[in-house]
Amino acid sequence: MNEINQIVSDIKNGAVKPIYFLMGEEPYYIDKISDFIEDTILVEEEKGFNQTVMYGRDVSVEDIIGAAKRFPMMAEKQVIIVKEAQDLSRTIEKLVSYASNPQLSTVLVLNYKYKKLDRRKALFKAIHKIGLVFESKRLYENQVADWIRRVLGGKNYQVEPKAAQMLVDFLGTDLSKINNELEKLITILPLNTIITPNHIEANIGISKDFNNFELRKAVGEKNIFKANQIIQYFAQNPKNNPLVMTISLLNSFFSQLLIYHGLQNKSRDQVAKSLGIRPFFVTDYVTAARNYPMRKAAQIISMLRDADVKSKGVGASQSHRDILKELLFKILH
Repeated sequence: MNEINQIVSDIKNGAVKPIYFLMGEEPYYIDKISDFIEDTILVEEEKGFNQTVMYGRDVSVEDIIGAAKRFPMMAEKQVIIVKEAQDLSRTIEKLVSYASNPQLSTVLVLNYKYKKLDRRKALFKAIHKIGLVFESKRLYENQVADWIRRVLGGKNYQVEPKAAQMLVDFLGTDLSKINNELEKLITILPLNTIITPNHIEANIGISKDFNNFELRKAVGEKNIFKANQIIQYFAQNPKNNPLVMTISLLNSFFSQLLIYHGLQNKSRDQVAKSLGIRPFFVTDYVTAARNYPMRKAAQIISMLRDADVKSKGVGASQSHRDILKELLFKILH
């Protein structure tokens, strides 16, 4: 976030680079920086002649260089944005001749999603010398809830820990998808609202009582009745509750539980730090540790791997509903 804020601040202050190479696994920040450049550097009346958007699948590196070498018309700069530049990955090194001697009145932005430049090669070194290379790294799952809090905090909203975790469990680590849902919420809810699970259920459609977060909690507490209620709901709503996601989240939970068992210092803050969770959730692991000794937790991880293999049709022809019922029975008994 600090690097992104610095990029935005520099552009606002007129310290604009001739080349921005935006790369990496997380497309959200690539799009955000690219859109900011597209909206900011030129005033509206300059954009008609001086702002060009290209797509990697439709152009060659030579086309990009030719456009970048042009001079702006009735403006100090021209902006060229190449979206989906990763489609040029086989020939992108040809850009090194331009990157070594760029047109300083051109701002060239390349959105190179899901891939990275080889830092050892000439193109990376040339852009790094005179322009900016930004790598957008995908967040780990245990970082996304904090990201949600920061985004909402910047817009004068707060969110309860359970509500944030519901979004993570349902939407995964796709920041663009999560941001779209947050935008829906803030258009509906007044400023300074504390977003609760009820808001999530009412406006996004994630059940506050029957979701992977609640299943994980019920399993940790060995609440057999509640766990069976939830998997029954999952069976009736399979599209919103894919088995692969449930297995993945349970595997993360029991893997963290193994780490908890191995900690010498089990203070609340140390547990939260070691497991990469908010202190709010530490009691869930304390409860689960009483119900699942280290050996049992390790056995459950093995069960989860077996269930994952079965869900992919290997060595079994069970329905996802039956696989989940069998898995939960083994875990809880």
